Amino acid sequence: MFALRGTSLLQTVAAYGMLVAALVIAWLLDRRGLSDGLFRDLFLIAVGMVIVSTVSVKADIGWVNFFLLGFVLAAAVAVPYLISRFIFKDRVIRFQWRGGWPWSRVQWGYLFLVLFLGWFILPFYFITSGVYLNWPNVTAVDEIARLFVGVNAVGTWDELFFILTVFVLFKRHFPVWQANLLQMVIFVSFLWELGYQAWGPLLTIPFALLQGWIYSQTKSLPYVLTVHLLFDAVVFLVIVHARNPGVLPIFLL
Repeated sequence: MFALRGTSLLQTVAAYGMLVAALVIAWLLDRRGLSDGLFRDLFLIAVGMVIVSTVSVKADIGWVNFFLLGFVLAAAVAVPYLISRFIFKDRVIRFQWRGGWPWSRVQWGYLFLVLFLGWFILPFYFITSGVYLNWPNVTAVDEIARLFVGVNAVGTWDELFFILTVFVLFKRHFPVWQANLLQMVIFVSFLWELGYQAWGPLLTIPFALLQGWIYSQTKSLPYVLTVHLLFDAVVFLVIVHARNPGVLPIFLL
C-alpha cells in the first residue's frame, strides 16, 4: 500500500481497494467461523496504515514536516493500541521495555556484525545507487541534528508498528514464518517510500525478516530496537558522508 500510494490515482485507488478487500474477506471468514478475530486484528493494522497514508513519508526535515510526521507516526501506533486495549479489551499489543536480559554472546556478536555490515555495505548502496539524494542535504548543525533525530525516531517507530503491532497481530492467525512474510511486505513498502529504493529491497527484505524472527525468538523490544538503531546510526553517518564528501573519512567509498 505504501509503495503504491501517490504514484498515480489508479494505483492509489488500487492500494486502498486491496486494503478494503482484505477487511471484507476477513469479516466473511470470521462470520463463517473459518477464523476467529481476523477482521478485528486486520482492522487495527489497517487503521495504522491509513493514518500513515495521510502524509508523505519521504524524508523532509523542515520544521513543519518534522513535527507533522512525528505526530502522524505516533498516532499510527497509539490509535490501534488504544482501540485494542480499551475497546476490544485485548492486550496482545504490548510495548514491554523490560525483559529479554541478559543478552547472550551470540546476541552481542550480532550487534557488532550489524555495525560492520552497515559500515561495509551501506556506503556502496547509498552512493552508487544515488538514493542518498532521497534525503535532504544537511550542512547546518540544526539540520544535522534534525536528521539524526528523525532517522532514529522513524527507526523506533518501525519496531513499534511493524514488529510489535503488525507482526504480533498476524501471529495470532498465521504461523510465525507466514506472519513474518506478511509484516515484511508492509515494512519494506514503507521503507521504499521513505527512500530505500533502487536495489534497496535486497537489503530491507532480509532486514525486516530478521527483525521479525529475532523478536519471535527473544521477545525483547530493547534488543530489536538496539539492532535497528545501530543500523540507523550508520545510515545517518552515510547520508552525511554522501552529502558532504570528506567530512567523515571513515568509509571505504
